Amino acid sequence: MKIADKTVVHFHYSLKDESGEQLESSHGHEPVVYLHGANNTLVGLEKALTDKEVGDKFSVTLQPEEAYGERNEEAIQRVPTKHLLGLPSKNAKWKPGMIAVVETEQGKRQVTVVKVGKFMVTCDINPPLAGKVITFDIEVVDVREATEKEVQHGHVHSADSSCEHDH
Repeated sequence: MKIADKTVVHFHYSLKDESGEQLESSHGHEPVVYLHGANNTLVGLEKALTDKEVGDKFSVTLQPEEAYGERNEEAIQRVPTKHLLGLPSKNAKWKPGMIAVVETEQGKRQVTVVKVGKFMVTCDINPPLAGKVITFDIEVVDVREATEKEVQHGHVHSADSSCEHDH
């Protein structure tokens, strides 16, 4: 089955920056699962996955506009320290350059710590990979038709989930 709108796609990936340094990988973990055609992944990645099939392995290099967007140098915000999530341990302290997670009205968002004060932290709210050219090495591991409920809800439901939530 080819990947098209209303299919559920499972894939493994390695993500590299322009210099070829690996930034992330799903190998050794569960594959990424998403509903194709529902804006649940990067625009360029979804385009590259269209018409692929189980077993296909390929690489795709994305420009910022098809990935995490261009950087906005004015996207700086002061956030109360207590709202930052993601310290590696209880005794760790926030330092410039660290990636934190903040809960927003649009859900969780990654931010980069710029400056740390006693009660407030200055954060760069651009996605950490904004403005970067990135390359994905992809392996498609499964493709199936989405259920009617998945299409209605706009996301994949896990096998053990009845998805009784309201949207």
